[in-house]
Amino acid sequence: MSTMTETAQRVTVGVDTHRDVHVVAVLDERGAELGCEPFAADPSGYREALAWVCSFGPVDRIGVEGTGSYGAGLARYLHNERVTVVEVSCPNRQLRRSHGKSDPVDAVAAARAAQSGEASAQPKSRIGNVEAIRAIRVVRRSAAHSRVDSINQMRALLVTGPEQLRESLRGSTVWQMVTTSVRLRPGNPTTVTGATKFALRELARRVQGLEEELDRLDAILGSLVKATAPALVARHGLGTDTVGALLVSAGDNPERLHKESAFAHMCGASPIDASSGVVVHKRLNRGGDRLANEALWRIVMVRMVSDPRTRFYVERRSKEGKSKREIIRCLKRYVARELYPYLVETRS
Repeated sequence: MSTMTETAQRVTVGVDTHRDVHVVAVLDERGAELGCEPFAADPSGYREALAWVCSFGPVDRIGVEGTGSYGAGLARYLHNERVTVVEVSCPNRQLRRSHGKSDPVDAVAAARAAQSGEASAQPKSRIGNVEAIRAIRVVRRSAAHSRVDSINQMRALLVTGPEQLRESLRGSTVWQMVTTSVRLRPGNPTTVTGATKFALRELARRVQGLEEELDRLDAILGSLVKATAPALVARHGLGTDTVGALLVSAGDNPERLHKESAFAHMCGASPIDASSGVVVHKRLNRGGDRLANEALWRIVMVRMVSDPRTRFYVERRSKEGKSKREIIRCLKRYVARELYPYLVETRS
């Protein structure tokens, strides 16, 4: 009689996600493929996929592509089912050129990345206040861009418009231009002057409507951000927009960022090694969340003007021969280190 205890093999899973169908591949402990099947990208499909995967044995982990897009719903479902999920990046282009591309191939590649440890990042849970902040920020950013576009279009129309109309608005500020244009009377819109006045009036009304929309969105964002991270809002140089960007970057489960260097790297505020042989060098990190990087930049710019400690640091490093750009990069890294504990303590 055998004295060894029989144990079920643990399997690793990879998922290639799409809008309507997710393709799921299962590997055994040695990396051999056990099966690959498509499932509907809806709650019933998630249940069927998990039941099918579990039929091969206990699940070690599931690597999911696109947890921030088509895979978000599946990642949420698996999180609720207490299944370990890791975020898988898309296969690199060189591999795809040499091995080809198909949904089963991508699903197997996701499983291998999860099994090898190449993919180890915990995805955002997207189930709390931070996800609500992200949704409001999406529409606010769109409204802000549309407002700028409309103002630029008004300016362009004035540059090429009739001389009399140009002179009447020459030297006006943006809001003087908008309020004056709202009151324009186009007359006959089939003439050049009438058509230009009509276009200016419509654009001005659009700008005013977007301003009202932005006010509504800012009121919601302000209360959400303050309720979620009051300690961050209280820090010098941080406002609703910058705190919102950092919260969205960290996610509803900021504990997935195990240390402050991981947060800095995620924000693109950490230098990257570029050494070779006897040359020891670090290069600028151009990756990471660029909106979070922009938020760090704005915090630094505010502090360079109004914070005595930051101004003293800038003066000292300038005397050491550092350029302003290099100093700003250093300060962004310090700000990321300072804010990390407040982000980790945040709970939706």
